[in-house]
Amino acid sequence: MIDRDEDVLAYVRKSHERYLDELKALIAIPSVSANPQHRGDMERCATLLVERMREIGFHAELLPTDGAPFAYGRFGEDPAKPTVLIYGHYDVQPAEPFELWLSPPFEGSVRDGNIYGRGAVDDKGQVLMHIAALEAHLRVRGDLPLNVIVLIEGEEEVGSPNFERALERHHELLQADLAIISDTAVYAADTPALTTSVRGLVHWDVRVTGPSEDLHSGYFGGLVRNPIEALAMLIASLKDEQARVRVPGFYDGAPAVDEATEIQIRELAYDENASATELGVPQLWGERGVHPLARMWYRPTLECNGIWGGYQGPGHKTVIPSYACAKLSARLVGAQDPFAVRDAVKKYLLAHAPAGVRVEVADEGTARAVLIGRDHPAVAAASKAMERGFGKAPVFIGTGGSITPVGSFDRIYGLPQVMIGVGLPDDRIHAPNEKFSLKQFFGGIETMAMLYDELAESLPARERSAR
Repeated sequence: MIDRDEDVLAYVRKSHERYLDELKALIAIPSVSANPQHRGDMERCATLLVERMREIGFHAELLPTDGAPFAYGRFGEDPAKPTVLIYGHYDVQPAEPFELWLSPPFEGSVRDGNIYGRGAVDDKGQVLMHIAALEAHLRVRGDLPLNVIVLIEGEEEVGSPNFERALERHHELLQADLAIISDTAVYAADTPALTTSVRGLVHWDVRVTGPSEDLHSGYFGGLVRNPIEALAMLIASLKDEQARVRVPGFYDGAPAVDEATEIQIRELAYDENASATELGVPQLWGERGVHPLARMWYRPTLECNGIWGGYQGPGHKTVIPSYACAKLSARLVGAQDPFAVRDAVKKYLLAHAPAGVRVEVADEGTARAVLIGRDHPAVAAASKAMERGFGKAPVFIGTGGSITPVGSFDRIYGLPQVMIGVGLPDDRIHAPNEKFSLKQFFGGIETMAMLYDELAESLPARERSAR
């Protein structure tokens, strides 16, 4: 157990108000990557982060990409030390609808033990945890126990479309032994957690076309097949009564939930009825015979994300529409091949096109699932740091979402990764009134401050010498 962190932790604890002010300054910049009108705000936010890294002693600069720039910083090039790459993102989701916010989304309002604002926890607050922890080490000790690269992206909220090309472009600058990602949540306020699996993602756009134009349903009803009806039947056919996907080959590479994982899941406090009530549904639904948490973290799923067609204005317009459309997506696990799943679903949809209509399918996005080995020494180091920061050993969980850079680091750089985020499940990311618990924020800074020492002690010599 390392006991020399008290001086660093004392520095952190006396700096809480300043950290809050810094987070407010970041939240105040509406760095919305989805809206081209905020392009200037994006660069302003990246520049502020670069300036902040320079203030604490890093070499820092904006790295160009084909989209929003990276905010990049580096400290140390000692070949005897391991190098860690800390990843985060400075872009945020749109804040609309503004009228649902209880305080301005780009202000950073503190109340009830939380700071509210777009990007508070996703991901500006979690990025700042690392910058604050790194500063504490440098101010108190004048050095870091590791070589550190900080890479803060500006397009995560729009799917990181330029991320992999930028990784290849800046390959020499970003060489590291380990990636640290703080863009996830713990299981509950009293249950710290490390995320060890991330699901992959594939998308499809489906268009069902019938008549060449909308037809009068009185004249032509019963004569021409309705594209909305045909599309609904096609989508419904994708799953059976047990909520399993019918597409041949869909589950290839998807492992069953092992006994050890099932035991851990059953040990977590979870109330299925309470979860249904919280989500506003009569009951939970999904693959039969699988625990809800396992369905969410460790099993694949295929969903319809949107469907439309025909008249949707006020009153009624009695037509058989010319076409209907839907958007589908699949979350993947284990060794599922996103390209194989993409092709299998497309083949199924085309092969099961209802008579009387034409079906077209376009696809995009092929992110692989990533499984992070729990036995890696870096995961053990993160577990120790989180236990010291929050007073309780973390559990291991999965995330049902997909984080594109996690897959990119795995595939392009072959980097082992530690996902050590501290958000809470009720932080309302992507929704009005996003928040970050101050307890989690300050506890996260202390956790990261201890993480660097734990990693320096735990990373094996072969990783250090391999550089």
